[in-house]
Amino acid sequence: MHLRIALCLAGATLVCSVASGQTTQPHQHPATPPETAAPAPEQQHAGHGSGQPALFSTRDSSGTAWVPDASPMYGMEMPAGEWSVMLHGNAFVQFLNEGGTRAAQQGGSINWVMAMARRRAASGRFGLRAMFSLEPWTIRGCGYPDLLATGEECDGEPIHDRQHPHDLIMELAGEYSGPLAGATRWQIYGGLAGEPALGPAAFPHRVSSMPNPLAPISHHWLDATHITFGVVTAGIFAEQWKVEGSVFNGREPDDHRADLDLAPLDSVSGRVWYLPTPQLALQISAAHLEEAEAGHGTAARVDVDRLTASASYQRALGQAWQWASTVAFGRNREAGRAANALLVETSLSLRERDTWFGRFEWAEKSAADLDVHGSDAIYDVAKLQLGYTAYFPAWRRLSPGFGGSVSVGFVPPSLSPVYGHRANPGVALFLTIRPAAHHMQH
Repeated sequence: MHLRIALCLAGATLVCSVASGQTTQPHQHPATPPETAAPAPEQQHAGHGSGQPALFSTRDSSGTAWVPDASPMYGMEMPAGEWSVMLHGNAFVQFLNEGGTRAAQQGGSINWVMAMARRRAASGRFGLRAMFSLEPWTIRGCGYPDLLATGEECDGEPIHDRQHPHDLIMELAGEYSGPLAGATRWQIYGGLAGEPALGPAAFPHRVSSMPNPLAPISHHWLDATHITFGVVTAGIFAEQWKVEGSVFNGREPDDHRADLDLAPLDSVSGRVWYLPTPQLALQISAAHLEEAEAGHGTAARVDVDRLTASASYQRALGQAWQWASTVAFGRNREAGRAANALLVETSLSLRERDTWFGRFEWAEKSAADLDVHGSDAIYDVAKLQLGYTAYFPAWRRLSPGFGGSVSVGFVPPSLSPVYGHRANPGVALFLTIRPAAHHMQH
């Protein structure tokens, strides 16, 4: 109990730090013309041409994942002695209404806040990372309505047509990188909570997904391991590529959201990144997740073999527009059966003020995942979502805004009696606040 109280106080302190505005002087984030290449990550924010690696780079994302170098950085940076601290976050206050026979309505808050602190250490760079969410208290019940979303358990039953809340502790990790040979460097990352080398950057951190409060229904095919309780990752990388591998606890978190669900590091993964241009980030990864999911009923826990591939694209269109897109494929194999999922999402932003976003997903989901009794079939389901977010001028380096989206969840004819219709609508209305775009200093 004392540990939980201390962690809650730490999370509240971090939220207050973000809102206090105690930062360096704000910078405007000019759009980069399409023909202008972003500086190599080793040059970004290196300081005075020292040749040292950047403390922070625009390609940095969740865990050790990368996004395109051309991505804007939504964060607030401040010095702290020999350290440099970067604060990130995103918070929504939303009302969700999903239609059909499995209709649900709910108000609440989807939110997370993150701090990264880095400094020079010997010939390399040392860092600490922490990320928290208050969703265990701001999302009621087993999760928020999200038709066709599946994954994890609540009260001993599989969660379906809802997205489970994030855990209080989303990341608590350290990292170090140093020179290896020439332009090649090595990296080590690990902690009590973190993200293994598996899948694309997690959806809360992708620019293509950031204005959208809802989690993808393909989440558990792509990036569900972004909260893993126990992980160690090692890798080598250069300017355009990275090869990395992890040992980690691949079990999904339980429904006690304020503790650490530590277990043996008996799952393994490997991932390869390639960034051929500043606008494009490609990855392919594979993993064996030991006892990843609870068995149905009294059955033993189930191992999962996962394969993912993704491409993320970020480009400035003229002087005012930013376009971000991600295409990702995931494949899970468990209990001798395989199921696939595909995600396509995009966002288009005008002067960091008006943002339009969209997402289309297709997934193969089992009857057990969807809580369909009397069947062991795999069903093809899909979801389309379109939305808009309007951001106000930055205040104390924070960008408040409001928005909404409409969605349609599609099911096959055999599931029409379960869901009410083949096409079932949904609506989301929300207020939001996040850090303004931060201009990296070179």
